[in-house]
Amino acid sequence: MKDQTTRQSEAPSFAELFTPKLVTVLREGYGLPQLRADAIAGLTVAIVALPLSMAIAIASGATPAQGLYTAIIGGFLVSLLGGSRFQIGGPAGAFIVLVASTVALHGMDGLVLATFLSGLMLAAVGFLRLGTFIKFIPFPVTVGFTAGIAVIIFASQIKELFGLSLDHEPGELLEKLPALWAARASITPTAVLLSAVTIGIILGLRRWRPHWPGMLIAVAVAAVVVALLGLPVQTIGTKFGGIPSSLPAPSLPDLSMDKIMAVLPAAISFTLLGAIESLLSAVVADGMTGRRHRSNCELVAQGAANIGSSLFGGFCVTGTIARTATNVRAGAHGPVAGMLHAVFILLFMLVAAPLAAYIPLAALAGVLAVVAWNMIEKPAIAILLRSGWGEATVLGATFFLTIFRDLTEAIVVGFALGSVLFIHRMSQTTGVATNKAFVGRDEADTSRPRGTYDEEAASNPEVVVYRITGALFFGATASIGSVLDRIQDSHKALIVDFTAVPFLDSTGANMIEGLAHKAHRRGVALWLSGASRDIQRVFVTHGLKRPLVRYTASIEDALASIPDKTGDHQDAA
Repeated sequence: MKDQTTRQSEAPSFAELFTPKLVTVLREGYGLPQLRADAIAGLTVAIVALPLSMAIAIASGATPAQGLYTAIIGGFLVSLLGGSRFQIGGPAGAFIVLVASTVALHGMDGLVLATFLSGLMLAAVGFLRLGTFIKFIPFPVTVGFTAGIAVIIFASQIKELFGLSLDHEPGELLEKLPALWAARASITPTAVLLSAVTIGIILGLRRWRPHWPGMLIAVAVAAVVVALLGLPVQTIGTKFGGIPSSLPAPSLPDLSMDKIMAVLPAAISFTLLGAIESLLSAVVADGMTGRRHRSNCELVAQGAANIGSSLFGGFCVTGTIARTATNVRAGAHGPVAGMLHAVFILLFMLVAAPLAAYIPLAALAGVLAVVAWNMIEKPAIAILLRSGWGEATVLGATFFLTIFRDLTEAIVVGFALGSVLFIHRMSQTTGVATNKAFVGRDEADTSRPRGTYDEEAASNPEVVVYRITGALFFGATASIGSVLDRIQDSHKALIVDFTAVPFLDSTGANMIEGLAHKAHRRGVALWLSGASRDIQRVFVTHGLKRPLVRYTASIEDALASIPDKTGDHQDAA
């Protein structure tokens, strides 16, 4: 037992931290059943990624071919080298704003160089083991900048949704909207109809046939209608001349010092957003599957994927939340599914490239309009607005700065506001309870009533008790969450004690909410004991009510209430 405890307390080695999950999966044993599951999942994700990759590329100011290059090369490398079993990499809607502004300022060669430099930075961040610190981004900041990006994406698609004719479309939102309004007389009814039909098919299939690939079906229907009827709308063929039927030869971007210094700010922005987006996606996959990703290994893989994408003329690669979730739901076994998804997209290029010329831009704009709507986390926004002025201020500042200023500035300001808010709340808590330390310390046996020690209760593996000491805020959820996530199917009940928790923020509550849903799916009863009235109010705001959780005043009360479900003896470890 002592040797086992020593091994668990030792820091993982370099090889353990940076071993790709593909190696882990192969070590577990990989055969035909696993390959079949990964092939089905890979094909499902490729069907979703195909129209999205082209739509995101066009909205970013790139060509649809570049979007496919990014999905193929970047997606393959992310799965091959990554620290998550289920991560799907490729072009992401969150990058549309940054990529479009980079193309406008530095041209396509500047975009490719910024992507290359971002890859080097991401790999360096991973090897320096800084991925853990990126998890400290507060929940309101991620919700705010995601919603802001969604608004900008939708605004960027208004021109194609309505088939407007503009000589020059401004990039800034406050300049874009008046320009679009001034061009309202050039609306193309056919484009409006195609956009509406595309959105209608996607939403209709999502409701009545949720397992069907709605986006691909909608784009295919629009392309067939345009090809058969010869409708007067812009298509991939009329604007871009179609897409090539093969990958280009790899080549290094222009590495002159002047060019590097010019695109360096864009590369830093790509790195910051790419790291945040990728790790958020990996965390979502962890929550859906109960697995744990290797954050620094994942960042190294993202770096390699961005370098690889730039060598083939692609642009920014990151982990994509929606496609990763689709991969999990499709029954993927491991990273081979992500690698096969890239192979399937490559096969489409080799076989069906001429058909892509008929895809109308209005249909792809409809796809992105749906994506933008889905990016806005409406329940999370409602919860944060109800949580108090502090959370609402961080959310609002990040949202409006993303729309009207700059994404990097929005994240930095949002993080700073979240930190100031935390310090303010901690100062209030310190003033109220000056005789209680926020950090656990040694104490005498007589300092607190303990009760009688029950050896049988402590050895019962069916019930687990965790006591959290100190403030549960965004900086602590990563480490505490990793412990709480070890709940197993063999456990019948889990008690989390909040007696020594003076403060809880929305990020901590969100982590406990995820734990509650995970326990509920596994049939494990979750008890929250000793929580103050204020902390209970935060939990209730986040939806932590029966039957997800039960509240008691103390651990002893929870243990006394469990026997009906788990037996006479409980574990108070």
